[in-house]
Amino acid sequence: MTMIVIAGAGIGGLSAALCLHKKGIDVKVFEAIDEIKPLGVGINLMPHSSKILHDIGLGAALDDVGVRTRCIEYRTKYGHLIQSDPRNVEAGFPAPQYSIHRGELQFILLAAVRERLGKDAVETGHPVVGYMQDADGVTVLFDDGTKVEADLLIGAEGLRSKLRQQMHPDEGPLCYEGTMMFRGAVEMDPIADGKTMVIAGDHDCKFVTYPISEQLRKQGRALTNWVAEIRHSAPRHINDADWTRGATMDYLERFRDFAMPDMDIIEIMTATDVVTEFPMIDRDPLPYWTEGRVTLLGDAAHPMYPIGANGASQAVLDARALADCLAENNGLVGLKAYEELRLPIAANVVLTNRQGGPEQVLDIAAARVTGPDNLIEDLITAEELEEVAANYRKIAGFHKKSG
Repeated sequence: MTMIVIAGAGIGGLSAALCLHKKGIDVKVFEAIDEIKPLGVGINLMPHSSKILHDIGLGAALDDVGVRTRCIEYRTKYGHLIQSDPRNVEAGFPAPQYSIHRGELQFILLAAVRERLGKDAVETGHPVVGYMQDADGVTVLFDDGTKVEADLLIGAEGLRSKLRQQMHPDEGPLCYEGTMMFRGAVEMDPIADGKTMVIAGDHDCKFVTYPISEQLRKQGRALTNWVAEIRHSAPRHINDADWTRGATMDYLERFRDFAMPDMDIIEIMTATDVVTEFPMIDRDPLPYWTEGRVTLLGDAAHPMYPIGANGASQAVLDARALADCLAENNGLVGLKAYEELRLPIAANVVLTNRQGGPEQVLDIAAARVTGPDNLIEDLITAEELEEVAANYRKIAGFHKKSG
């Protein structure tokens, strides 16, 4: 029977473990950190990826923790509604979009892995630093000099993957978009219906917010996740980017002229106890993810700008595709089939996100709207906006049900 080692117990690695297990494939996960904690802030699971998690029995857990996102509202900085893009089942998608705390999602996956694969299926405190392989198998190398033998190795250790580095030693530095992201989450009264994601501004100065706690929503409150994005001429912390790094508050002034009808952006940011900063970075698409018995998945394979809220979702899609390909093909053939299926799709998402993804509608509006008294419908057609949204849904792979 095939034995697979997964390096990394993040969203991609744990999703892969669950999908592979469902196909009857033995899996062992090794995580670098000593203790997995619910770190991070909010993320979104697109309908195509949440459908995969529903299919493996996690729908009830997602509904208990995450907010079913009704829609994404794109707005100008003056508060005009540019476009309302529905993301729920009622709009025709096969599963909901969820706005959820990254750590909560990781713990849903972790609990399921330990319940289904065994309490020792995830071993912490074991950073994978490399591999050796031959015709018979792959030797997984750890930082303390120990080794484990496996049939296949999956690198799901994120942006700074050691396995990617070994596979592509001459890749070069991270790519920087020019934008710094400042993030936080604060408990407050709900915004609008308590189920809406709002993206306001333009490519140079943007504010994103959405609720991430279903339990608080049911109590009439909201854990409001927010991201303030600002283009910087002097980027900070590119090579040592760390989501736990505390932010300076110099970004606030850029948002004082934002005027939303249902929220005070400055008040939301100043009421937040912990604010972190992170540069918007990615890597150029790779020519290949697979080397013999080793392949990459999630951010280790295709780190992307968090535009279109697609990073975690693409990792879940990788997980399902990998499991399907390995169930249909033996070993090395299955890994190549997975790469051939997923690499061009993920590469296209990476490149499209660099161009603004579905948020291109913000820049279209910013170029035409000159003040709060403008009427959006006089300046932009609904057909033009829907073309942007439909094109991104196609590229990212989430579609409404036909019929």
